[in-house]
Amino acid sequence: MANTAKALFRGAATTTTNTVLYTVPASTVTVVTNIVVVNTNLSAAASYTLALDSVSLFPGVSIPAGGVVTIDVKQALATTKTITGGASATTVNFHISGMESA
Repeated sequence: MANTAKALFRGAATTTTNTVLYTVPASTVTVVTNIVVVNTNLSAAASYTLALDSVSLFPGVSIPAGGVVTIDVKQALATTKTITGGASATTVNFHISGMESA
């Protein structure tokens, strides 16, 4: 099996909390290793939601104006499983890293 470090998702959140951010490819296992959440709005707080394989990890968690949250995780996801998320504002950005093994 080849292991590949990868940015699983990098970008602005949508205001739909169950937006699919990443789907594990066929014949692959993915390990999510790090998540960084950034609120680029310097004057207003926001909230965000993240789930792995439909299991909510962060349901409506508040992030302050200009805030940064770093999350160190080691969670395996099997083929076709998803990472979903969203936020109360599109000023929230997700940076999700991991390792794909195929």
